[in-house]
Amino acid sequence: MTTRTRPARPAPWPGEPEVAEMPEVPEDSGDPGELLGVTGALPPGTLPPRTPPPDAPAPPDDEELRRRLDAAVDAVDAPDVVFALSRHGRRTLRTGGTAPPPPVPRHQLRYELGSASKTFTGLLLAQLTRTGALSAGLPAAVLLDPARRCAGDPVTLAHLITHTAGLPGLPADFFVRALPAWHTNPYARYPAERVVDAFLRHRPRHRPGTRWHYSNFGVAVLGHALTAATDTPWDALLTGQVLRPLGLGGTALGPGGPFTDATGHRKDGTTPVPPLDVGGFQAAGAVRADPHDLLTFLEAHLDPSDRPLAEGLRAVRRPVLRRGIGHRHVHTVAWFQHPTEHGPMYFHGGATLGQQAFLGFRPATGTALAALCTRRFRARDTFVPTAYALLAEL
Repeated sequence: MTTRTRPARPAPWPGEPEVAEMPEVPEDSGDPGELLGVTGALPPGTLPPRTPPPDAPAPPDDEELRRRLDAAVDAVDAPDVVFALSRHGRRTLRTGGTAPPPPVPRHQLRYELGSASKTFTGLLLAQLTRTGALSAGLPAAVLLDPARRCAGDPVTLAHLITHTAGLPGLPADFFVRALPAWHTNPYARYPAERVVDAFLRHRPRHRPGTRWHYSNFGVAVLGHALTAATDTPWDALLTGQVLRPLGLGGTALGPGGPFTDATGHRKDGTTPVPPLDVGGFQAAGAVRADPHDLLTFLEAHLDPSDRPLAEGLRAVRRPVLRRGIGHRHVHTVAWFQHPTEHGPMYFHGGATLGQQAFLGFRPATGTALAALCTRRFRARDTFVPTAYALLAEL
């Protein structure tokens, strides 16, 4: 009896595909697992920006830019709204909302990023890979359980960050454990050890690298695998490798207090919700930051030259896979990417039980946008479409 050996497959190295063309990865037809609004995708039906005509208007002047930002703030129905824009290093911040201004100005508060935290995790992995500290092709299970034998097609660190590991959005037993705290802090009931145990017990339906399925579970596992690989706790690892080198002193990985953190609200826009506790999902959604730090983070992506983490910042801008109908959705290690006439547009959204965030940048136009609001996502919510459209226009 003979067996057929599978041909060797190039690994999806973060920021540097080993094939001439980006791999086209089908989408998993299952549930996307975007429970509780912790999602990185755009709402259904949102399309890439239309290609502007060749005689596109010149960039807006300061007054026009402020008018556009004020219109974006007014279009979002939430207690607190912030739109922070940088064009070629010149920053403009506009704030508003349906609630009275808080004691601390809105632009000085930290906001929960939800899944937009994954852009920090992706940069961390890319930087560790590019500097040779570790390989993105390492099997995650072996890092988390050194006694385990490596399977023939192991889930690698690269699979976890690119949502191609074959994992569901959340562990199978997450819902049962989270139910008692469903409207307050469901993730807090699922600690790190349960995330790791659920991963080590999981048996994927598809070979890793062959299906795309957005997964908070997968990126959470990645965080624990990086912690194991570097023998460094997650907070210290991300702070030491990303936050401190980029000078992000207004960014934190846990709740602060009423004079540092914005207060989120339920769908009704009036009922406060407690600060997010992500439990064992730190790498997937723990970051909270003020608008100024977010612009600093995004500006580093616009032009990595002569900046700390330059290698990682360049790597996270390189496409690694395509997916979706017609394979029109392009992904880097950390960002969704859509085309425009003036070069690619990179973006990532995120939401928690009481807040939403949108981060994006366009290197060709020198534009970066951080948009934030303090109301939980609901049907026909205008926040993400407004932020997306504004970035696409500028």
